[in-house]
Amino acid sequence: MKSYKNPVTGDSDIEMKKHLTLDDERIQKMLDIKLKVFNKELTPGQARILVNETFDQISAEEFAYGEQHLYNAGITDEIMAEGMDDIIDVFRDVLTVNKLNLPSGHPIQTYADEAAAIQKVVHQMEAKLKGKFIKNEWLELYAKLSQINTHFSRKQHQLFSALERKGFDRPSKIMWTFDDRVRDAIKDAYELLQADKDQAFLEAQPHVIHLVYDILSKERDVLYPTSLKLISDEEFVSMRISDDEIGYCLIENPPSYKGTGENTASKSVQSSPENEKELLSDLQAVLRKHGILGGNTPQTLLDVTTGKITLEQINLIYKHLQVDLSFVDENDEVRFYTDTKHRIFPRSAGVIGRKVQNCHPRESLHMVEAIINAFRKGEQDTAEFWLDKGDKFIYILFTALRDEQGNYRGTLESMQEVAHIRSLKGSRRLLQWDDDHAAKNRANQPSQGNGNRHGITPQTMIARLIEQYPALKDYMVTLSPEFEKLNNPAIFNTMKEIATLEVVSQVGGFEVEELMKKIITFIDNQS
Repeated sequence: MKSYKNPVTGDSDIEMKKHLTLDDERIQKMLDIKLKVFNKELTPGQARILVNETFDQISAEEFAYGEQHLYNAGITDEIMAEGMDDIIDVFRDVLTVNKLNLPSGHPIQTYADEAAAIQKVVHQMEAKLKGKFIKNEWLELYAKLSQINTHFSRKQHQLFSALERKGFDRPSKIMWTFDDRVRDAIKDAYELLQADKDQAFLEAQPHVIHLVYDILSKERDVLYPTSLKLISDEEFVSMRISDDEIGYCLIENPPSYKGTGENTASKSVQSSPENEKELLSDLQAVLRKHGILGGNTPQTLLDVTTGKITLEQINLIYKHLQVDLSFVDENDEVRFYTDTKHRIFPRSAGVIGRKVQNCHPRESLHMVEAIINAFRKGEQDTAEFWLDKGDKFIYILFTALRDEQGNYRGTLESMQEVAHIRSLKGSRRLLQWDDDHAAKNRANQPSQGNGNRHGITPQTMIARLIEQYPALKDYMVTLSPEFEKLNNPAIFNTMKEIATLEVVSQVGGFEVEELMKKIITFIDNQS
C-alpha cells in the first residue's frame, strides 16, 4: 500500500494562504491525522478520538486549506473523493459552523435559501414514503427536486470560479464529483418512476435522500464559510449580477446585492446596460492603446480579415448566432463565449479567465485534456460529439485554432441543436415562412386519438409545445404564478427533460385535462 507523506506547500496552497489567517502548527497537526487515516494507520473512529483530544474547534477555512494541502502529499482527487466522508466524520465534532447572518441577495445567502427549499422537498419525499404510492405526486416532487441542477450549475460556474482565483480548487473539484452523484441518482430514480417500476423507485429513495442531505451538509459546513473568508464583498457584488444568467432553484429571483461598504464594486456595476457600456469603453481603450481602434464609438470600423465591421456589429452577430461558441486560448483559459438567447447549456461571466480543466467534472476531465493535448501537439484538428436527448439532437465540434505559422492558439467549441436540420428532406427553393408552413401542416393533419388534431396528450413535453408555439410560454404564465419559472432559462432547460403536461398541471394546480383544453384552445386561436 502506498504511503502518503507530510506535504510540501504548493502554489495553490500559497495563493490560498494569502487570503487566510492560519496557524501553521494547527494545520500540520490536522494534516498528520488526515494522512494517518489515508495510510490506514488510524481507523476513522480512532482518528475522531484523537481529533477531539487535540482540538477544541477547527474552522471551515482551516479544514478547507487542509484539503487543498493534501494534494502535495500524493492524495489524488480520486482518493480524496472516496475518503471525504470519512474525513468529514473524523472532524465533525470540532468543525465549527456559524450562522450566515447575510442580507437577502448576497450570493451565499441565496445558496442557503435554495438549500432550505431543497430540504423542504426532501422532507416531503420522506413523508410520501410513509404513505400510499401515488405516481403523480412523486412526479411533482421530482420536477421540483430536479431543479437542484440549477443550484449545482451556478455553484460550479460562479462560486467555484471565484474560489479558484484564490487558490482553492481541489475541494471544489471534489464537490463537483459529489454534485454529479446526486444528479445521477435523481435521474436514475426518475427513469424508474417513468417506467412504472414502482418498487425499484421506492427502494432508490433512501439513497437519493441521503445524497441530497449529504451535499447540502458539505456546502453548509465547509463551502459557504470558506467562501466568505476567501471572496471579497466586491467580488460577491459582481457575482450576483452574473448569477441571474444561470437562474435559481426553487426560489424567486433574489434582490440585487450592492455590498456592505461604501467602497464597493456595486458603483461600477449598477445595471446591465450601464455595465455593458463601461465594458465596451474599456475594450475600446485597450484597442486604441494597441493602435487597432482610432475612434471613440461602437460605430468605429475595425479592419477584420475579410471586411470592415464595427464592434457593435460584431456583438450583434455573436448575440444572434444560432450556434453557441466558446473560445479557450493556448494557455487553457476560457476567454469568450457567445451570449445567445437559445444557449443550450448555461454559462455565466464567472467562467471568463478560468482554466478550462476546472469547468468540467472530474469524470470527464480526461477527455477534455486529451482533446487539448492532441490539438497542441498537432496530432488532430477537430473532435466531434453528438447527444441524442429525445426531441433534441445536440452536435458539438471542437476545432484547433492555429496561426499562419501553424502554432496552436487555442480551441473553439461550437454547439448546435440540429434536430430540425436532421428532419429536413427534399429541397426548398421557394420562399416559405416557417410559421405559415407549420400552420398549414397542422390544419391538414387528421384528428388524433386523444380528441385534438395537435396530438397533445398528458405525456406531451411542455418544452416541445413551447418550442413549437413560443407565445404559449407567456400564456402559461397568465394561468398560474407557478408557471413564471418557465421564463427562467436554467429552470426551463432542466424541466424540459422531465416536465410532461401531467407534471406541469400538478405544479400549476390544474387537472391535466383542464390544462390540455386551455392549451389546445390557445394553439387553435394562434393558428
